[in-house]
Amino acid sequence: MDPRSSDAVLARLMTLHPKKIDLSLGRTLDLLERLGRPQDRLPPVVHVAGTNGKGSLIAFLRAMLEAAGKRVHVYTSPHLVRFNERIRLAGELIPEERLAQLLGYCEIVNEGRPITFFEITTAAAFRAFAETPADIVLLETGLGGRFDSTNVVDRPALTAITPISIDHVQFLGPTITAIAGEKAAIQKPGVPSVIGEQPPEAAAVIAEQARTLGAPLFRHGADWGVSGDATSLRVRRGAGIRQYPAPALPGAHQIHNAGMAVACIGQLRDFKVSNAAIAEGLTRVSWPGRLQRLRGGPLVNMLPRGWELWLDGGHNAAAGIVLGQVARDWQDRPLFLVAGMLDSKDAGAFFQPLGPYVQQIQTVAIPGEEASLTAEQTAAAAVSRNARAVPAPSMAEAVSRIVASSAEPARILICGSLYLAGRVLAEHH
Repeated sequence: MDPRSSDAVLARLMTLHPKKIDLSLGRTLDLLERLGRPQDRLPPVVHVAGTNGKGSLIAFLRAMLEAAGKRVHVYTSPHLVRFNERIRLAGELIPEERLAQLLGYCEIVNEGRPITFFEITTAAAFRAFAETPADIVLLETGLGGRFDSTNVVDRPALTAITPISIDHVQFLGPTITAIAGEKAAIQKPGVPSVIGEQPPEAAAVIAEQARTLGAPLFRHGADWGVSGDATSLRVRRGAGIRQYPAPALPGAHQIHNAGMAVACIGQLRDFKVSNAAIAEGLTRVSWPGRLQRLRGGPLVNMLPRGWELWLDGGHNAAAGIVLGQVARDWQDRPLFLVAGMLDSKDAGAFFQPLGPYVQQIQTVAIPGEEASLTAEQTAAAAVSRNARAVPAPSMAEAVSRIVASSAEPARILICGSLYLAGRVLAEHH
C-alpha cells in the first residue's frame, strides 16, 4: 500500500488513540487551532443531531438545496464502502488525491498527539470545507452532541434535532433524558432549532436547553407537521399547508424526515429555495443503505425470478420499530431477514418489532468487523424475543437457505448494521 494513499493514512490515524471513542472537544479544538481555525471560515452551517434520521434529513436537504442551484458541502458518518463518502465538497465526493493530501497534512500537524480517528478526520473535513467555495455546509454529529467533534461552530445558521431514542448508552447515558441533554447541546444562542418528533421527556429537555440559551424553537407538532402517502407529501408550517410529491426514499419514516427537511428549509432565511426546488429534491433524493432495493450483484444473482433483495442499515430499537412498520406493509409476499449486528447494540430490542412479520431470520457475523456479534449470539437475541432465527456461516449461505425454504417468490431484507450494509454494497456496486 502506498504510504501516501488515503487508506494508508487512515490506517495510521486509527492508532493515535487507544480508544475508538473518547468524547471530548479538547483534542479537536487543539488540532483546529494548529490548522488555522478552519471552523471559523466555513459557509453557513446546518448542524444536525439526533438518534435516527440524521443522514436521511441531510440527504433531503442536499437534494433540495442543490435543486435550487446551491453548492453544498456535506459531512456524514459512517461511510458504507469508501471513506470519501463522508466528505462531499460543493456537491462532489472528495477526490482520492485531495483526501490523501488533506489527511497527510493533518497527520503532520498533529505530530503524533493522542486523538481519535473521528476527531482528526473531522478536523480534516473542516479544513477542506474552508478551502473550497460553497454556499452551505450540512454537518452531521458523529455521536451525541455536547462533546462531539462537530460541535465547534460557534454560530451555525440552523440546528436540527431528529427523533431521539435509546442508543449508545455507554457514552450518552442510560435514559432518554440523559441522551436528549447531550444532543440538545448543539443548540446555540439566537440560532433557530428545528425539532423532530420526540418522546415527551426528550422534548422537555430540548425545550429547557433552548430556553436557557435563547435558541428559537420550531417544533414538530406545535410549529410544523407532516403527513403523506404513496403519492403526496403535505407539510404544515404555522397555519399554512403545502402539498409536494411523495419522497423518493421508501418507508413511512421518510415522510417525517422529508417534512423535517422542508421545515428546515423554511428556517434558512438567507436561502431562497423555491417550492419547485423542494419538490425536485424530494423526487431526486438518494441515500444508499437505507431501505435500498438491490438490483444486481452476486446475492441478487442467486435469487429466482420474482424475488426481491433489500438492504437497510438501521441498528437500534427505534430502527427496529420503523422496519417493523415497513414489514407490516410488506405482507404481499413472505419476508425473510439476513441480519448481523454490533456487540454494542441491543439486538433483542431491534428484532422484537420485526418478529411477527418475518418467516425466519438468518443471522451472520459482520465480515471483517471485530465488534460484531457472532451469528449465534445474534440468533439467540432474536429467539429471546420470540423471533424465529438460526445462525448462518455466510451471507451467501443465508440467502441460499432462504431460497430453498420458500416455495413462492419472497422478499429478503439484509439489516442490523450500517457496517453490514457497507460490506454488501461493496460487492453490489
